[in-house]
Order: sequence, then C-alpha cells, then structure tokens
Amino acid sequence: MNDQTPVYRKNGSLEALLPHGGKVAGLREILIRGLWFFTAIFAVVTVFFILYFLARDAFPIFESVGPGAFLGGEVWKPTGLPPLYGTFSLIVGTLLVTGGAMLFATPLGIGSALYISELAPPRVRAVVKPAIELLAGIPSVVFGFFGLIVLTNWIRIGFDVPSGECWLAGSLLLGVMALPTIISVSEDAISAVPREFREGSLAVGATHWQTISRVVVPSALSGITAAFILGMGRAIGETMAVMMVTGNAAIIPDPITNVLSPVRTLTGTLGIEMGEVAVGSSHYHALFGVAIVLLVITLIVNVCAMLIMERLREVNAASARSRRRILSPESADLLKRSSGFCGMAVLAGVLFLVAGPLTAVVVIAALGAVHVVKERLSPQHSQRVAFGLIVLSILTVLGILGIILFDIISHGLPALSWEFLTQSPRNLGREGGIFPAIVGTIYLVTGAILFALPIGMGAAIYLTEYTKEGTVTKIIRSGVDLLNGTPSIVFGLFGFAFLVLFMGFGVSLLAGLITLGLMVLPTIIRTTEEALRSVPGSLREGSFALGATQWQTIRRVVLPPAVPGILTGTILSIGRAAGETAPILFTAVVFSRRFLPDSPSDPVMALPYHLFILSTNVPGAGQNQYGTALVLLLLVIGVYLVAIVLRNHYQKTVTW
Repeated sequence: MNDQTPVYRKNGSLEALLPHGGKVAGLREILIRGLWFFTAIFAVVTVFFILYFLARDAFPIFESVGPGAFLGGEVWKPTGLPPLYGTFSLIVGTLLVTGGAMLFATPLGIGSALYISELAPPRVRAVVKPAIELLAGIPSVVFGFFGLIVLTNWIRIGFDVPSGECWLAGSLLLGVMALPTIISVSEDAISAVPREFREGSLAVGATHWQTISRVVVPSALSGITAAFILGMGRAIGETMAVMMVTGNAAIIPDPITNVLSPVRTLTGTLGIEMGEVAVGSSHYHALFGVAIVLLVITLIVNVCAMLIMERLREVNAASARSRRRILSPESADLLKRSSGFCGMAVLAGVLFLVAGPLTAVVVIAALGAVHVVKERLSPQHSQRVAFGLIVLSILTVLGILGIILFDIISHGLPALSWEFLTQSPRNLGREGGIFPAIVGTIYLVTGAILFALPIGMGAAIYLTEYTKEGTVTKIIRSGVDLLNGTPSIVFGLFGFAFLVLFMGFGVSLLAGLITLGLMVLPTIIRTTEEALRSVPGSLREGSFALGATQWQTIRRVVLPPAVPGILTGTILSIGRAAGETAPILFTAVVFSRRFLPDSPSDPVMALPYHLFILSTNVPGAGQNQYGTALVLLLLVIGVYLVAIVLRNHYQKTVTW
C-alpha cells in the first residue's frame, strides 16, 4: 500500500485508511455515515414518540371505562350526564363509509387504468394521465367544500330527504378522492406486465379482451390489490371531507343498509371535538383513545396489505414461470380458474372485513351472475361490452373532474380581485380578502419542506448507499411504513400533545410546520430512495475505481441523476402539505388574523382552514368561499406545474 491508495467501500464499510489525509478523509466518511444513520433512525423515533404520547393520553380512559365498554359501547355522548364513551358506532361509521367508497372507486379505478394502459392512443394518454394527476392534486378540504355545497344538495333533492349529509355522500366523496391512487398504482402494475405475455396470448388466437382479462390482469393482480389497499387507507384516514358531508351523527344506520342515514367516523370525531375539549379531562383522554383505535385499524389494513401483496407476488412469480412453458389447454384453464378463485377469495375477504358480510355476499353474487352471462356471449360480443364499460369508466372519472373544476372556477372567478388577494378578512370573512391566509400557507409549506427534505434525503441515502438489507434496515423501513400509514389527524393530535403542550410551543407556525414536515417525511424518503436505486451501479463502481470516496461518489455521481426523482417526492410533499387541514387544525392556525406573524411562535392563517371555517360556520359568505377554494386550488396546481417543469428540465439535462 502506498500513499496514493484510495479509500474503498466494501459492503457498507470503510477500508484502507491511509496517511497523508487518508485518516482525515476516513474520519469525515465515518461522520457523514453517522449523520445519515441518525436521519434514517429519525422515522423510527418519530413513530415511537407518536405511539407513546397517544398511549399516554389514552390510557386513563381505558383504565376508567375499560377496553370492552370503550370499543363495544354503542353510545358516544361525552358531554352527557353521565358521559358515555362507546366508540362502536364510530367504528361502524368509519367502515361503512370506507366500504361504500371502495365499492364506488374500485371498478372505476381499475377500468380507467385498463383504458390508459391498454386502449388509449398515445395522444389521448398524454392528456388523460395529467388529468388524473390533477384530480390527485385537489386538496381534501376542496373536495369537502364541493361535497357540502353541491353533492349533498343533489342527494337531498334526488332522494327527497331533509338533508343530503349522509353515509352515501361520504362514500361518494371518499371514492372520488381514492380514484387517483387506485388508477395510478393499477396502471403502473398493468403496464409492468411483460409485452411477450400479451404477444403470446394474441398469437394463439385470443382476442384483445381475453388477453387483458386472462393474462394481463392476473399478472398485475398484486399491484391492483396494492392499489385497492392504498385507496382504502386513503379513505380511512380522511378527516375534513367526511366531517363536512356525513352529518356527524354517532349512530348505527337502521337498517344497516340505509345509505341515507347520517354517520360519524373516527376521524370526524377527532376533528370536531378536539378543538373544544378541556385538556386533561375524561373527554380529552377519550379522544386520544379514539386516535388509538384509528391507528390500530390503519395498522391492520397496512399489515394485511403487505401480507396479501407478498403472497400474490409469490403466486405471480409461479404463474410467470409456468407461462414460460407451453401449457396444455387443460393446464391453461386450470391456471385461469385458480387465478380467478384467488382474486375472488381476496375480494370477498376484504369486503367482509370492511363492508360487512351482507355487502360481500351481494357483490360476489353479482360478480358470479356477470360471469355466467359473460360465458354465454361470444368473444367478440364480450369484448365490445367490456371495452364499452372501460371507456365509460374513464369518461365518468373525467366527467367528475370536469364537474368539480367547472363548479369551483365558474363560481370562484367573480370573487377574485386585487383587493381579495391583498387585503385581510373582515366581517368574519364575508368581506375583505385572504392575504394573511395565502402567506400563512406559504410559510407552513416552505417550513415543512425545509424541515423534512434534509432528513428524508439523508434517510434514503443511508438506506440505499450505506447499508445492506438486514435487521436495522427492516426496522427503519417498518418505521417509515408505519409513519406513511398514519392518518393526518393523528399527526395533528401528536403535534398538539407533544409540540403544543409538552414542548410548550403553543399554537404556532413552528408547531404546524414540524407537524406537516413529519407527515410528508415518508413520501420524501420513499421517492428519494427509488430515485437513488434507479442510478446504475456501474456509475458507482467507476467512481470508486477512480479513487473517489463514498461520499464523493454519492455527491458527485449518484445524486445528480437522481434529482428528477427527488424532485418528484418534493412535488408530492408540497402539494400534500399545502392542501392539508387536519395536521394544522390544533397546532398552527387561527381563523382570522389581520397581520402577518412576527415570529415562528405566532399562529397563522391558512387557506385550507379558512375555507373550512367559511363553509361550515359562516353563513352568507358564499362568494368568498368559492374564491378561497379557487385560490387554494390554483396555488396547489401551480406548485405542481412549476415542479413538473423543473423535473422535465432535469430529465433532459441529466445524462448517464
């Protein structure tokens, strides 16, 4: 070994620390590695803190009431004499609204994904995919506002009922909100099916629809199941939209199939009552108990999703191996029937857990009837019917997007003026403008990204570049997964308990931006990790061969081509943070503030919260409601467009 021997990396360790600066370089590498390790472990620590503070504040209610009475009691009346803390009606309401949303969104989402990946011409696909992304970018409070003003009115008139705020309204709205997730993930899974599968099916005489239904969809079943589970998680964790349209009555529908009955969800209960409860009271502890129940439900959903997807990946791998061989007609028929049976069994199990046995039986029976009718049709007629339904699915989704945008833009444009954008609100928001809310939203989003981006990038760098798959990596990834599956309202409660009360930050800009930063952290970690993994290993090896250290290789070789992917994660995080209301509900915002905050310890106004209060608590503010909704929508979409332009620029300039 001579003085010019470089520092090499081998299986994540440093070797051959050298004289003439080698020890200094080695020490620097060790310090950098330690820094990235601490950023990676931050997600695990955050999960621990969330669980600890929720459990600490929920324990007194379980101790005084008992877990059985708390979970099985049907009456939720915390202000009664005596107070009653039964959450069973809240759990049932959550499952009913979620089950209805999935029944509405799943066929539309899968049909739309099939159209985009299998039927759409390139020019049409180039228009439809951004439209779906646009639907994903609409903030949840804007969905809730549209549901409260338009959807509930349609239901009230169409069904001739006193109020349209009901289970049906919540399911329809959550279904629309889950559509982009289901479509995007399903489309990725379908597009990933190897082309030779399609060509082989068509070569033996199958029609296009037979190829899609018997080859492509079974091969993509794990990804489609993942889309369903992710959509379900999106629906279960939603707060503001369901709180605005479900009626918020803590009752179980009678009969249970009465979709016009008002219901109350777990998230809605937290959003409605947490801001008015006395800290330390039994009611306060009961709400943290509700948060624990919500977290357990989402954890069960996420664990089931991981188990199902792992099992389906194994099945798909076996199916792929079998397709490489020439199958006899009997074997092909057996494979088709077994795939169909597995898919039906998974669907039946999920429906049974989410929507109840009656819904599961009805849906499975309907699918069976459709299967019988399909078997009696010729392949050509089956293809026409199937393609007609697929086209109808995508037209329905685009129609929903068009209706929402048209309603908000047509009613919001008259409210826009220079005064509206530059003045403070007056007369409870009925007059004046929304300037403090615009600035407050920008402050919160900017602070959240500045907080989360370095931590998220550091964690991804450690997981990708400094360690192998092992126990530590699994623990960190589990922490990230748990953090990603945590509902936004739970982040809000944690921020209130830890930052506002325990740390003494109070309701402030600082508490709000940290809470938002924790919420978007998993998105940044995952997208950055995928971007780093996409960089070819040969680039790293070439850099090491030229004598570069590990950090020099990461900084100068790996990170530049990964910038577009990292930027994608930042885009998603900015869009989500700008449109979220629940995490800042108890940590950062006030409804009316004439002046901008002087320091991070001051509370702020924010567009999502301002819109929520205007639409639910201030009568006679219709024009300013629509104006606020339009400004929030334009702000989020503008952020997406700017980030997409930057991402495209990097994709053109960065080469291998």
